[in-house]
Amino acid sequence: MSVDQQHALLTAARRLAGEFTGTFGTETIERFLHTSYDQFAAHSTIPNYLPLLAERFARQRLHALARLEGHRDGRPIVLFMCVHNAGRSQMAMGFFRHLAGDRARAWSGGSEFATEINPAAVASMAERGIDISKEFPKPWTEEIVRAADVVVTMGCGDACPVYPGKRYLDWELDDPAGRSLEDVRPIRDEIERRVRDLLDELEVPAT
Repeated sequence: MSVDQQHALLTAARRLAGEFTGTFGTETIERFLHTSYDQFAAHSTIPNYLPLLAERFARQRLHALARLEGHRDGRPIVLFMCVHNAGRSQMAMGFFRHLAGDRARAWSGGSEFATEINPAAVASMAERGIDISKEFPKPWTEEIVRAADVVVTMGCGDACPVYPGKRYLDWELDDPAGRSLEDVRPIRDEIERRVRDLLDELEVPAT
């Protein structure tokens, strides 16, 4: 880890400490931040972005842990999971956030997360006015899965975690990896249909 990266992580830790004041102490925040950094360091080909990715993922993990410890706001959380977190789950999360607004929350993760999002997935979503270009593939962690109300799996099979008592949905969808934009469009449209149905089930109005 370079000196610049160390400085960036210290800055990130201070930001997270300010956001989670009264909820988590410095030790917990730094532990989540550094373990998140280590997970991305093993995969990333762009070291300069590692502190930013680590901070964003640590923030999500801390929100999940806070929810498990009773800090709930009443909004349902859906976790979308596939193998690489580069196509299907990212498109599903994009649609969910776009349609649900702040009335529900969506996360995503992969069992073997990739280094970047599928460009065809990004382009197909842009055609619908949804920008997922700033998202990034990420793993799942125990607290994230446990904090979700619904876990939607897409092709990760036995690699997806299963916790007793949690609601699971398995969506059989073609993998957009290696496909052209034209071939990804039908997958995108089917994902939108299923996300809209899920929002109806959760009684979350879609915009």
